[in-house]
Amino acid sequence: MTRFSAPIAEQIWDMKYRLKGADGAPLDLTVEDTWRRIARALAAPEAEPALWEDRFYAALEDFRFLPAGRITAGAGTGRSVTLFNCFVMGTIPDSMAGIFDMLKEAALTMQQGGGIGYDFSTIRPRGADVLGVAADASGPLSFMDVWDAMCRTIMSAGSRRGAMMATMRCDHPDIEAFITAKQDPARLRNFNLSVLVTDAFMAAVKDDKPWELHFGGKVYHTVEARDLWNRIMRATYDFAEPGVIFIDRINAMNNLAYCESIAATNPCGEQPLPPYGACLLGSINLARLVREPFEALAELDEDALDELVATAVRMMDNVVDVSRFALPQQEAEARAKRRIGLGVTGLADALLMVGLRYGSEEAARQTERWLHRIARAAYLASVQLAREKGAFPLFDADKYLASGALAHMDEDVRAAIAEHGIRNALLTSIAPTGTISLYAGNVSSGIEPVFAYAYTRKVLQRDGSRTEEEVVDHAVRLWREKFGDAPLPDYFVDAQTLSPAEHVRMQAAAQKWVDSSISKTINCPEDISFDAFKDVYLQAYETGCKGCTTYRPNAVTGSVLTVAESSEKRPEAETGADVVYLSDPLDRPQALEGSTYKLKWPDSEHAIYITINDIVMAGRRRPFEVFINSKNMEHFAWTVALTRMISAVFRRGGDVSFVVEELKAVFDPRGGAWMQGKYIPSILAAIGGVIERHMVSIGFIEGEGMGLKSDPRYQAMAVGDTPRGPACPACGAYEMRMVEGCMTCMNCGHSKCS
Repeated sequence: MTRFSAPIAEQIWDMKYRLKGADGAPLDLTVEDTWRRIARALAAPEAEPALWEDRFYAALEDFRFLPAGRITAGAGTGRSVTLFNCFVMGTIPDSMAGIFDMLKEAALTMQQGGGIGYDFSTIRPRGADVLGVAADASGPLSFMDVWDAMCRTIMSAGSRRGAMMATMRCDHPDIEAFITAKQDPARLRNFNLSVLVTDAFMAAVKDDKPWELHFGGKVYHTVEARDLWNRIMRATYDFAEPGVIFIDRINAMNNLAYCESIAATNPCGEQPLPPYGACLLGSINLARLVREPFEALAELDEDALDELVATAVRMMDNVVDVSRFALPQQEAEARAKRRIGLGVTGLADALLMVGLRYGSEEAARQTERWLHRIARAAYLASVQLAREKGAFPLFDADKYLASGALAHMDEDVRAAIAEHGIRNALLTSIAPTGTISLYAGNVSSGIEPVFAYAYTRKVLQRDGSRTEEEVVDHAVRLWREKFGDAPLPDYFVDAQTLSPAEHVRMQAAAQKWVDSSISKTINCPEDISFDAFKDVYLQAYETGCKGCTTYRPNAVTGSVLTVAESSEKRPEAETGADVVYLSDPLDRPQALEGSTYKLKWPDSEHAIYITINDIVMAGRRRPFEVFINSKNMEHFAWTVALTRMISAVFRRGGDVSFVVEELKAVFDPRGGAWMQGKYIPSILAAIGGVIERHMVSIGFIEGEGMGLKSDPRYQAMAVGDTPRGPACPACGAYEMRMVEGCMTCMNCGHSKCS
């Protein structure tokens, strides 16, 4: 019998977390092998590893405790990858050498698989004097473009591109450019953006006062605070970015305020971290702990919860000791503070199982009670670890207990910390958990409401046919098993039917007992007024949230998956007719039509010959393969590589015109050449021009410069398309949706956040 309750769960395990050899052959034969691998690896630091291996295995069994993807995929594999999900990099110096040192550190971190956050507020604004070189500064946005280009070239562990968060203070002179930076769909596509909003700024907004934008003691501009706030709100209303981080509240409530200052977060926002801060994540699956679901006596097994939390804290503490780190500064920071981020998933499903409507006042009260129980159990478990193994090195009892987050902690817990210390400086955080929630049987993600109770997943087969697969929410599946086709009760609500105020209520209820932060998306209806939209952020600020992220579907952001009104009519996740999955390349026919072009690069003895062959699909001719040949042996290696790479991209289907723009953007530091009255920055750019002219000649694109400006898998909309979600970077389907806090593919389950 398989432990998986749905085919998609097993597919996620096989694709993301199953250990395989270099030849692709599975080494984890079952999910039990995966659990055993993780348990054994995390028990290694213990004095009695065999004892704790069995206890750790029991926690993992049946998806009760879900370590984050880095741990699940990497623990016990022997591979040189980090088990930490997220990092905030060092403070960026305001110097060219320092900036590029930081860029190198970011590349090394991404290479090992970590998502990173950066505060760009430390870089002088555009137009500021650069002493000693008689030049003006290009500003932080220009360097963010450099980071973005680096991220495009670094594949993080597990063949996922790195994720990045960029923050900027609300008083930086370039904040207005930062707010609108991603309104260009080809710019900063690997970044999430958030504005660091201070208490002073919020007071100025309320009082309608002027606001100074300054850097290095110099005031560059003075704006109206309300005008700047409205610009932030308008950008996120129309483009879903930037997010807002209430940075003063984060620092005031930080357990470690006495020894660190925070100015950035990880890519999803649930982990505010200091320079070189690192945090690992894991989630308690509340949906697995409800006894007698949907019955009159349904309740969460709180004794089992306490035990599971204590075991999870111990497992995560051991991750600090067994993980690799890209940089020594990250390792030193992690070991000095031993912060972990234990959270929950399946909250909405658990509320449904005990008969509560997500977003109601009673559901918020129950959420607060459950999160309080988890926080209490986690802190007491960490105290016990301190008695056994020692407190974290920077622990100072008086300063630690004086922090904002500990002020409302239970007195017996405070007394235990004062007497014995605590092993982990911070313990709780709530991540989006998109992929691991699917892996656990499609439980609701994090503290988000259920997004869709059921939807049909259409899978394109190699022969062109499609198979249909129903993906059902965990709680709905249990309801069906108990009650058959009986209608769902009225308290079954989803993300789209909730009001924004109800979303905020749930986030605020959870935040009280989460010492780090929470990744949550406030879903807003498309027709919400701008003033009502702004009120969502004010409500989040007034109710104690540490940040706010909203999603309002529109022509720019794409629509969300629509939940059918009846259980019989379910939304469908379907790819367009001309989209082919990345895992299924097009088959090559016996014969293809094509053209050969001669390219003579100035000062080169030999010409380059470029052959482009086409295939006809759905009555449309499109490029299928490229051959690049030259008698110049200096060109041999890179022309072969280019031939193979471009052909591989062409054979994947979709709109591949972005290849042209990528090639045309390459410049040669030795200089380009003038050809036919135009300056061409490199020989690669010239090849891109040849491919572009061919695409125009066969009608694949309408004219020069009219191809996609970037890889369509990362585009919000493809050229000529009606508004729809961006294409999935894993399977190519145009089914990426903002689901439960993260952009998630409704077709294959790929998540940007995990």
